[in-house]
Amino acid sequence: MHGPPLTSLLLAALCAGVGGLCLLRMRAVAAGERRGAAEDALMGLGMAAMALPAAGLPEAWTAGAFAAVFGAAFVRALLPSRAAGHHRYHPHHLHHAVGALAMVYMAVAMGTADHGGHGGHGAAGGLPLVTGALLAYYLLYVLHGGLRPHAAGAGAPAGGGRTGGWTASPELAGACRVCLGTAMAAMLLAL
Repeated sequence: MHGPPLTSLLLAALCAGVGGLCLLRMRAVAAGERRGAAEDALMGLGMAAMALPAAGLPEAWTAGAFAAVFGAAFVRALLPSRAAGHHRYHPHHLHHAVGALAMVYMAVAMGTADHGGHGGHGAAGGLPLVTGALLAYYLLYVLHGGLRPHAAGAGAPAGGGRTGGWTASPELAGACRVCLGTAMAAMLLAL
């Protein structure tokens, strides 16, 4: 990722911390919510890896690896979940699909910037229109998520009480998604 090394390290630390919390959350929530927590964890840990300053590997290699992983995550996000034996689609899957596409886009932009890929098709940071559209999406997502109240009992397992403690709380899920959306906006700005 482009930008000052300290900023990149701080962004990587934030994303890794959020990804770690999502992994903890994945173990604490009901089976129907695990997929969303796993997708959040993948996004956080992937963003942390992408935000790290170059580690001496050719950027085309790392860009190809990110594009492959998040291309597969995009396809997975579009598939309905098979909870309780029937197919259903959760609204967060579309958000995860957009996030996976944004990661593929940033990986491709980083890979072409490494090869001097201006070619009149856009800046080193990708196509300004696509970058702007993704940036607008994430800013609106963060504002909406930050202003939306989370019900105290939403997401709690049936039968009363939360078995997973604080890591299973819907407030934590919302906070993680707002953090990841903010980090994605920062990464798009640094592209």
